[in-house]
Order: sequence, then structure tokens, then C-alpha cells
Amino acid sequence: MNKNERDTTLEEQQETPKEACNAETQPAADEGASEMPSETAELTKEQKEILELKQNLEDTNAKLKDITDKYLRTLAEYDNYRKRSQKEKDSVYNESKAAAVTVLLPIYDNLQRALLQETEDAAFYKGVEMTMSQCKAAFEKLGVAELPALGQPFDPNFHNAVMHVEDENAGENTVVEVFQSGFALGDKVIRCAMVKVAN
Repeated sequence: MNKNERDTTLEEQQETPKEACNAETQPAADEGASEMPSETAELTKEQKEILELKQNLEDTNAKLKDITDKYLRTLAEYDNYRKRSQKEKDSVYNESKAAAVTVLLPIYDNLQRALLQETEDAAFYKGVEMTMSQCKAAFEKLGVAELPALGQPFDPNFHNAVMHVEDENAGENTVVEVFQSGFALGDKVIRCAMVKVAN
């Protein structure tokens, strides 16, 4: 082997370690390059999960608000229904009482007329008087009150004028005589008083 051939072989041997070194370091560079997109993908995935959680939280809050609004509306509607039902119940109860008292009023009128009649039978008069007291007590227990009439100014809401009379001793439009008592249940007039009015 001559000198030139030895130099060429030596150069090839010297170059080989460089290529081997390059070959060994190349995969390491490739591995580093492949890891970077993976980390980026993981961050993006975490961000997506956070966004999904935020969206789920917003949806849940919106549903909760909707349910709360429905609950409050239902509660208000029920309260109105309860008040309306109670008012209707009271109204029906009062109407029923008024109807019952209306049926009993003729009995009251007859007892009142009986007390105005003169009689020598004291026991009979006492019995009628006691019956009238019981009738008045029953009316009072039901909340029924007799309308004031005699000596009161005439009021068409409470009095029914069937006669007029000129009376200098009485004031104008004053009730001077009561023919039939009037009654009211609370604010409701069951029957107006039948009266005579001075002009």
C-alpha cells in the first residue's frame, strides 16, 4: 500500500466517527421536536376542559335561575289562590248566614208585634219576651246587628221610606217611626228598615 492509499483510508476512518456521532445525535433532536407538539396539545386539551367546565357552570346557573323564577312565581300564585279561596269561602259563609237570617226575620217581626200587644196574661208576655231575647242573642252570635233607625237621619242605603209626615218637632228627613226593623251582617245589609220620615 502506497502512501496515498494510506492517507485516503485514514481520512475515511476519521470521517466515520463524525458521521456516527451525527447519526447518534440526530434521533435525539427528532425526539425533542416530537415532544413540543405533544405538550402544546395537552395544554390545549386542558384549556378545552376549563372552557367546558365554565360553560357547564353557566348553563347550571341559568337553569338554577330559571327554576328559582318558576318557584317564586308558583309561590306567588299559590299565595294569591289561598287568599282568593279564603275570601270566597268567607263570602259564601256570609251569604249562607244572610240567607238563614232572612228566613228567620218574619219570626222576629211576629215576636216584635206580639210584644207591642197589650195582654193581661203576664206569663204569656214573659214567654214571648224570653223568646225574643233568645232570637236577638242568636242574631248577635251570627254577627247580625239591627240597623239604627228611629231618630236617625234618613239614609236610603239603610232605610226604606214608606210614609212621609209633616212634623214640626222632628228635623227634616228624620225617621220618626219604624214599621219593620232593618238588619245587617257586617257591611252587608240584609234588609232595610221600613220607616216613616218627617219632611
